[in-house]
Amino acid sequence: PEAVLRVRNLAVDVGATPVAMGAAEHDAAVAAVSHVPQLVSSLVAARLEGLPESCLALAGQGLRDVTRVAASDPRLWSAIVVANAGPVVGLLREVAADLERLIEGVAPAAGGVGEEGAVAAPGAVGAVTDVMMRGNTGQARIPGKHGGAPRRYARVQVLVPDSAGELGRLFSDVGAAGVNIEDFSLEHSAGQRAGLALLSVVPGAAAGLEQALEGRGWRVVRG
Repeated sequence: PEAVLRVRNLAVDVGATPVAMGAAEHDAAVAAVSHVPQLVSSLVAARLEGLPESCLALAGQGLRDVTRVAASDPRLWSAIVVANAGPVVGLLREVAADLERLIEGVAPAAGGVGEEGAVAAPGAVGAVTDVMMRGNTGQARIPGKHGGAPRRYARVQVLVPDSAGELGRLFSDVGAAGVNIEDFSLEHSAGQRAGLALLSVVPGAAAGLEQALEGRGWRVVRG
């Protein structure tokens, strides 16, 4: 009990929230929410290693989102994965089985894989839809703000000039409109001197915020 209390106090002192669970439950949980996502992100990023610059120039925010954690320390993650090998391997096998089913569902007729003009299998749409729908369901279960229940927010999109102080001015103007930013991301496009700020707000505040920002000279992107 004394050791548990010390660990709890340490966690609270550094601003963390202590969670008690058994070792096996913990290992399975972190394999699913941390270790396998890291490896899958790295696998996707590895496919970019030999890609021509002309292809990489087409990359959008989706690729950056998927591969963000692929920049992690390989030595650290090798130790983490090896220490939790059992649960990680079990999940990787499930991912591999899903991939195999997706490949079989989408692959063109024999000899057509990778060929220009090759036509996908008749059930390709269903195979892709199944993966996407299951992904939608899983993504919707990720806890929301502060670990609470997932919530749906409206997104207000604003073009932000790529110069000092502009992002701070945007936040200030949002605050002046009396709206709280629930989440935020900033996307950049190649060759553009502006970023697209994605402001997540409660749905009822979106329309009013768009009008307020336009009134302050911001360019709001609708649709």
